[in-house]
Amino acid sequence: MARTIPIQLAVGAHTPKGLITPFAQAGESQLTSLPPLSLYVHVPWCVRKCPYCDFNSHAAPGEIPEERYLAALTADLDQAVPLVWGRTVNTVFIGGGTPSLLSAGALDQLLGLLRSRLNLLPDAEITLEANPGTVEAARFKEYAASGVNRISLGIQSFDDASLKALGRIHDSREARDAIEIAQKYVSRVNLDLMYALPGQTLEGCLHDIDSALSFGTGHLSMYHLTLEPNTVFARFPPALPDEDLAYDMQDAVAERLGAAGFEQYEISAYARPGQRSKHNVNYWEFGDYLGIGPGAHGKLSFHDRIVREARLRSPESWMSQADSGAHISESRRVTAADLPFEFMLNALRLVDGVATTSFSERTGLSLAVIAPELRAATERGLLDPDPTRIRATPLGRRFLNDLQGMFLRDES
Repeated sequence: MARTIPIQLAVGAHTPKGLITPFAQAGESQLTSLPPLSLYVHVPWCVRKCPYCDFNSHAAPGEIPEERYLAALTADLDQAVPLVWGRTVNTVFIGGGTPSLLSAGALDQLLGLLRSRLNLLPDAEITLEANPGTVEAARFKEYAASGVNRISLGIQSFDDASLKALGRIHDSREARDAIEIAQKYVSRVNLDLMYALPGQTLEGCLHDIDSALSFGTGHLSMYHLTLEPNTVFARFPPALPDEDLAYDMQDAVAERLGAAGFEQYEISAYARPGQRSKHNVNYWEFGDYLGIGPGAHGKLSFHDRIVREARLRSPESWMSQADSGAHISESRRVTAADLPFEFMLNALRLVDGVATTSFSERTGLSLAVIAPELRAATERGLLDPDPTRIRATPLGRRFLNDLQGMFLRDES
C-alpha cells in the first residue's frame, strides 16, 4: 500500500564542477543535542503484491510465520537497544507490507516487546497500516485494545474499476466498511488515496476526494501514481493521465481539501488541525528513527556522528540471521558532505519548511556551508526569502527534485 516514508539514499550522485560551491572543510558534524526518536517496525507480507508497489513487500507464504517473525524481531531489537539507550521513543509506525495480516495476539506481543525494551511515551502515537479487507478490519478492535491509536488505511480509490486496475484485493464497499470500523475504535484515522490512475478523469479524482471527506476523518495522504522501477507497472505500463491533467488533479485536490478545512502540511499530506502524523513529521524534520524488521531503514544521531542503517530485505534471510547479527545489510556514517542534501531531501517536503536554526541543530553543521545554495535557490524563486525559515515557494514545490538537487555535493 502507498504511504509516506523517508527516502533512503546512499548518496553518490555528482554535480558538475563549478555549479555548486565546494563543501567547506569543517570536519564531521558535532551535535549539541539529539533530535526526537521514532521507531519503525516492518511487517513484510501481503496477500499479493500490487503491480505499482516498490516497497519491500512479499506475498504471504500461506500462513504468516508469526512465531519466527516475533523471535527475529526480538533479536533485532535487543541488538539495537544499546544504540538508543536512555532515549525516549515518541512515535511508533508499524508498516509493510500489510501489518493488519498479523493476528491480534501477534500484534499484542509485538507492542509488549516494544514496551519492555524501550522508553516508549505512555501517550505515544502508535500507527498501524492496514488493508480494508474484511478479515483485517475485524481485528481493529483488538489492535486498539493493544495500544494502536492511529490506523492508516490503504484505500487508494473508491472506484471499483480503478481498484481493479491497481490490482487491489478490496472493493469500494469493503473500503467504506473498514473506515467505519476503524473510526469506532481509534480516534485518528488516515486514508491513503492515489490520483492520476489509469483512465482516471478529473471528475473521478474529485469523486474519490468527496467520498473520503464524507467520513469526516482527520488525515488524508494523496499520492501521485508513478511507475517505479522493478514493478509490474514499469514492465507493462498502463495508460495514465498526461502531465497537464495530473497537475490539474493535484491543484483541484488541494483546493477541495482546503475548502473542507484541511491543511496541506507536506507534499502528499493533508490534515485537519491537530491531526498531523507526528511520526512522519519527525522524518521530515530530520529527526531520528530506529528501523527494525526486514528491509527496515534507520537514522540515528550521536554527538559526533549520524549513522544510517538498513536490514536485510529478504524476510527469510532476516529471520535466519537476526540472532547472529548478520541481519544488518548496511551501516554507514553520513558524511558532512552528504548531510545538506539529506536534510533538504526531507525538510523541503514540508509546506511550512523548518526553522533556519534547525539545520545546525539536526546536522551539527554551520548554516554558512549552504549559504551559496540558499542564495541561489532564493534568487531562482525556489526558496522563500524569509531568513528565519527554510521553506520552498509554490514554484519550488512544483520543481522539488530540482530544488533538492541543488544541495548535492561533489566529493570528487
